[in-house]
Amino acid sequence: MSDGKPQGASIVFQAVGKAFNKPDGKQVSAVSDASLTVDSGAITGIIGRSGAGKSTMLRMVNGLERPTSGQVLVGGQDVGAAQGAALRGIRRDVGMIFQHFNLLSSRTVAGNIALPLEVAGVPAAQIKARVADLIDRVGLNAQSNNYPAELSGGQKQRVGIARALATEPKVLLSDEATSALDPETTQTVLTLLKDINRDLGLTILLITHEMAVVRDIASHVAVIEGGKIVEAGKTYDVFTAPQHPTTRSFLSGVTGVTLPAFIKGRMLETRPKGAAKEVLRVTFAGMHATDPMLALLTRDLGIEVNILAGAVEEIGTQPFGNLLISLDADKGVDARAYLEQHGLLTEVLGYVS
Repeated sequence: MSDGKPQGASIVFQAVGKAFNKPDGKQVSAVSDASLTVDSGAITGIIGRSGAGKSTMLRMVNGLERPTSGQVLVGGQDVGAAQGAALRGIRRDVGMIFQHFNLLSSRTVAGNIALPLEVAGVPAAQIKARVADLIDRVGLNAQSNNYPAELSGGQKQRVGIARALATEPKVLLSDEATSALDPETTQTVLTLLKDINRDLGLTILLITHEMAVVRDIASHVAVIEGGKIVEAGKTYDVFTAPQHPTTRSFLSGVTGVTLPAFIKGRMLETRPKGAAKEVLRVTFAGMHATDPMLALLTRDLGIEVNILAGAVEEIGTQPFGNLLISLDADKGVDARAYLEQHGLLTEVLGYVS
């Protein structure tokens, strides 16, 4: 960038594996053959359940863990091979925000933010100016002399973000940074991270188990399950056309597509004999997200549709709608063909007799 702001560095995982030794001498694999490119200046989310391997991947970016196989590159530098001054240099370029804040209770807001600069041997006058700038950036001017015990959870996380930015890193890692916060505070923190990404051009890599966080902030997403990357791509593409069951499971909680229990309990995988209803997921993407396609389906083909659940929302700057519907199974083929001809995606979820 030409204005002197820090530029983001790309992060590349090349066939990365990480195994840990158990007390009995056996090894357990935490990450296996994981390949992922995090574009410079992008916000990328890695989502997975507890134990899926996402925290291990994050910790390999700043060298807190070393890969057993493969390479982790930050700005072209091999983190796993770096030692001494080279590793310290990489870590200065990689800031980290923690789930539980990790603030020193004996230090004020200003003191906590100053800590990494003091460790780096930055002159006191420069530290004072840098801390003042960061406190202003995260909106804590009135709390600069407060101690952590006097802060709310959201304020503590703002301190954590400011501290992570102290050394002017090129990469910002977020370790479940919003999971300990209430929904309203989560949104303010995510907005702050988006502003930082926009203003400073930092590469942000975050891990989370909440797909709503990915939806609200990330331009790209990778889904990890059992130590393997099972799906990755642009957030909009993954949300609108999820390919892996794990991805679909995560999405069910944030896209308004959870089947009502009374329907789910009666669902069959194959069509039963006799009269039956076909249950469909219909995805409205991009320019078709607000089109009245179900009304047109009824008008043009005379097919009656029952809406079971759904929502229209925004991912990034693009609208996205997801509906669960049921209709006469005998007319399912015609209905799906009609909807797909008009740019919608359909998926048969099952049947109800």
